[in-house]
Amino acid sequence: MTLACMMLPLTAKEVVVSSPDGRYHLTLNDRNGQLVYTLSWEQKPIIEPSRLGIAAGFVWYDGLQMGEVSRMVQDTVWHPVYGERNCVRDHYQGCTVELLPAANPKNRLLLELRAYNEGVAFRYRFPGGQYLKITDEYTQFTMPEGTMAYFTPRAQTPYTLLPLENWPGESDRPLLLALSDGRYAALAEAQVVDYVRTKFAVREQRNVIHTAMYGPVEEIAPYQTPWRVVMCGNQAGDILQNNDLLLNLNEPCKIADTSWIKPGKVMREVTLTTEGGKALVDFAVKRNLQYIHFDAGWYGFEYDKASDATTVTLDPRRNPKIDALDLQEVVRYARERGIGVLLYVNQRALQQQLDEILPLYKSWGIAGIKFGFVQVGSQVWTKWMHEAVAKCAQYGLMVDIHDEYRPTGFSRTYPNLMTQEGIRGNEEFPDATHNVTLAFTRYVAGAADYTICYYRQDFGRMNTQADDYGVPRSRTIQTTPAHQLALAAVYYSPLQYMYWYDKPSDSRDEPELKFFDDVYTVWDDTRILQGKVGQYISVARRHGDEWFVGTITGNEGRTLSVALDFLPEGDYVAEIYTDGDHTLPTRTKVRVERLRVNRSMALQFKLRNSGGAAMRLVPATAADRSVKRYKKQIL
Repeated sequence: MTLACMMLPLTAKEVVVSSPDGRYHLTLNDRNGQLVYTLSWEQKPIIEPSRLGIAAGFVWYDGLQMGEVSRMVQDTVWHPVYGERNCVRDHYQGCTVELLPAANPKNRLLLELRAYNEGVAFRYRFPGGQYLKITDEYTQFTMPEGTMAYFTPRAQTPYTLLPLENWPGESDRPLLLALSDGRYAALAEAQVVDYVRTKFAVREQRNVIHTAMYGPVEEIAPYQTPWRVVMCGNQAGDILQNNDLLLNLNEPCKIADTSWIKPGKVMREVTLTTEGGKALVDFAVKRNLQYIHFDAGWYGFEYDKASDATTVTLDPRRNPKIDALDLQEVVRYARERGIGVLLYVNQRALQQQLDEILPLYKSWGIAGIKFGFVQVGSQVWTKWMHEAVAKCAQYGLMVDIHDEYRPTGFSRTYPNLMTQEGIRGNEEFPDATHNVTLAFTRYVAGAADYTICYYRQDFGRMNTQADDYGVPRSRTIQTTPAHQLALAAVYYSPLQYMYWYDKPSDSRDEPELKFFDDVYTVWDDTRILQGKVGQYISVARRHGDEWFVGTITGNEGRTLSVALDFLPEGDYVAEIYTDGDHTLPTRTKVRVERLRVNRSMALQFKLRNSGGAAMRLVPATAADRSVKRYKKQIL
């Protein structure tokens, strides 16, 4: 249902927009010609009086008055092609406020406001046909005294908890904020399609966060800026639970037939040989992976603009045997076995050859492309990137964007954009505390290609020589095997890269690999069960009638209780994977147990330093009567 009505010009100088559940109240005021807003949540202040405005030729900052206001209520439900849940409610109360400069009332700017149960959003709209050069946004977020921010300067850097003063630069988004009273807020942006990246900065004023545009934007109106978003929660996990808000702030799907978009698990091929490709296909079949991926080097040196992405010409830095890879033979072999093939292409080649390679790759039977070393920030490259994703959709090609790109909900409009990096993942060998922090920060924006690993761990200092990319094996994953297993349930990515630093020959068919075999990459429901930033998190996800639960801790070990009250009535068999001790026979030392459980129970886990626990829960059958019922114990 959508309902809109137009009101007469305001006589008062205040507009209030409230969420349907009444918890959010966004108030807009005209204070002597300056536009000021406040935000409260559950009757407590979140954003204290803060300025709004934008410079687009004319500076919309002072001497403004509010004109007509149109109000809208929307309550609809839509079903994503895939996601963290199979049904999304788009329910908000909103309004559009006309802004008029007293000195020149012929100019018009519209401010659109929306209040959802999940958060609030606003953007600027230019309704006329004038040329625009947007050079600055004056959007502020004045936070209560004592607020701390999880600061990260770029999309692939660590997080630091800082007060809102003396920042060492700008912080990437989304930005998680910890208020002094224990509540949390997050600042984000949505529908950044033909604009610039906007980070957050703290300047002269303490506790005042400013938007910081990468550069100017040039367009012809009608035109609107991206949405500025504020989300709140009593726990940081409440914000993560509601991250569909960013999808709701994007346009509906524009792909008529989405049947070719197939999420799945991926493993990359590092030898760049026909033999290695076929061996990986066999491993993918054995371990229930859906795709293999040929990484950089298959068409030459990726940084050389002369490298031709329409040919298979191996980079001698990666494989000196230039004719070692018959790509079409590997594609044929893979397709016969139900496995798709993805190709990596650096943006240098994409920018030069996109219109040529898309129909070519379609004819080869390629399932998708990973965009590599993308340029992000400017309007030119932001617009190019999203137009490239739309072009890929025309040829039935899925996309994974790597490096600094962070999502803002475009996967709703073009769901062939399956995932993206924009994360300090396993390629950087982060510690467990960083991994737990990511769950509450980066994943608010949406799917991330973290590149889950498994065998690159210090199992008695195995494989100490350099790997196929020349990275010393002494750089090992900083978490336990059970932690890496659990990441497949904690982290969301429709294309989930597994075994990132591994080859099929690394595997000894350890019994715990069954969890990776069974786990899905998209879900019918998702529940954030518990968590604290940088300390621990438990996430439960449902696919059909199966539930998967991932629990990870930071660098410090702890004992956690995971309640199973998310389960329906009836008995379930829990397949449980935890870090064991030295007495276990496998080199990975992962304990595998099967227990009969139900929703009235809570499982106790003693997690090692940097450890985790993973579970698969399936409805019990008559054949499972012999499975022991869980009794209160520490697993």
